[in-house]
Amino acid sequence: MRCTLGIDIGTSSSKAVLVGDDGDVIATAVAAHDVRRPHVGWVEMDGEVWWDECVRLCRELLEGEPAADVRAVGVSGMGPCVLLADADDMPVRPAILYGVDTRSGAQIARMNAELGAEAIVAVGGSALTSQAAGAKIAWIADEEPDAYATARRLFMPASWLARRLTGAYVLDHQSASQVTPLYDVEAERWHESWWDRYAPGIEPPALVWAGDIAGRVTEAAAAATGLPVDIPVIAGTIDAWTEAVSVGAHGIGDLMLMYGTTMFLVATGEETLRSPSMWTTVGAFPGTRNLAGGLSTSGALTAWLTELTGTDYPALLAEAAASGPGARGLLVLPYFAGERTPLQDPDARGVIAGLTLRHGRGDLYRAALEATALGVRHNVETMRAAGADIRRIVAVGGGTQGALWLQIVSDATGLVQEVPHTTIGASYGAAFLAASAVAGPHARPRIEDWNPVAHTVAPDTARKALYDTMFERYLRLYQETREVVHELAAAQAAAS
Repeated sequence: MRCTLGIDIGTSSSKAVLVGDDGDVIATAVAAHDVRRPHVGWVEMDGEVWWDECVRLCRELLEGEPAADVRAVGVSGMGPCVLLADADDMPVRPAILYGVDTRSGAQIARMNAELGAEAIVAVGGSALTSQAAGAKIAWIADEEPDAYATARRLFMPASWLARRLTGAYVLDHQSASQVTPLYDVEAERWHESWWDRYAPGIEPPALVWAGDIAGRVTEAAAAATGLPVDIPVIAGTIDAWTEAVSVGAHGIGDLMLMYGTTMFLVATGEETLRSPSMWTTVGAFPGTRNLAGGLSTSGALTAWLTELTGTDYPALLAEAAASGPGARGLLVLPYFAGERTPLQDPDARGVIAGLTLRHGRGDLYRAALEATALGVRHNVETMRAAGADIRRIVAVGGGTQGALWLQIVSDATGLVQEVPHTTIGASYGAAFLAASAVAGPHARPRIEDWNPVAHTVAPDTARKALYDTMFERYLRLYQETREVVHELAAAQAAAS
């Protein structure tokens, strides 16, 4: 049974999948994990967990499918993350995660002062925000000099797995373009003088593309995982971009909506578009550019509500559906972990407006789903204002399993969403990239054959006026509560 194996390291779990040559899913495995939040604004994870879960998931799949003939491995992971390791590839501290970790404000201010904000955007494509991995490297150098002194290499989850599986030290261009401001998006190379200034002593990883073969499984990695020796491993990339691959949403004019712990949006074009509140990146493949955005909470917010209420998802979804559009007059700002795009406000906080004693948990859950939908609309309108030509929207991720959430997003945004047959996400995309890497030039698989569109979700035009009004109030509620919320964020930081 010829197949490829894809593995993705996510925020709340790692997922692995065996996929046959025809794109059919043979088997899946999941390992749940938690991030650490040792201080307000800090989100970390032990990098060794990524490898341990890779080993465990590979063994689970291969032992459960002894007939599997794995021809190649695909890797993917959340990002941009910063995992610094020493000369022996031992992490010098826990990995600092992507934009949900907001600790690097002082380094961002210093870089802007030293390099100039306009120069940073000209070189790196994006303004410095909590998403900028380069500023997080500088934070470690500033705040933990003893740990930094031993650091020699930079990894993200996908490149860490590639290193452990093959010994190759590489990073794909897409991930590198989020090590802002240390990568030049137009030249598609490291900006050497800025690298030397803000990442001294760290060897820049070799740059490759997401679907390139990074190396081959070593004997030591094979013994640990059960994978065959010497099969290829692709370089991989950040999960949102691999999710786009998994549903064929990486063509010019495509927008991918990733429904996960956080919500992520990736619009693909040929031109380098710059927006002060979005992220400009190199695409997963040569010749493409992306304008990307992300909500700091989406699935994390719904998970918080299930835990808070002690209720399961089916019950809350049923009650949210009964609540109806507008959640009986509730409006939520979903900024429970600050907000990334387009606010770029790490000190934003969640707001629940309009509560009365008549409201129940179903109303709250409905309002939370509507809040993420309004956040998606805010991002899409900002992308279009920056020049993004969005012609097709594809939904992917665990949240697509629920019809209600998808319908609310379409109603609130006015977007028609295509939902593919397989919505496993990044692990499936990684398996596809691996299959493409080992296929002959005339035998490469097509994602539209592997994963055709299963159905579409169209907006209910009768709800347009309601959601237009809610969106105007959503924008206004943030502006009118921001000052107080920032004071509360400062008090939270002081208390921690």
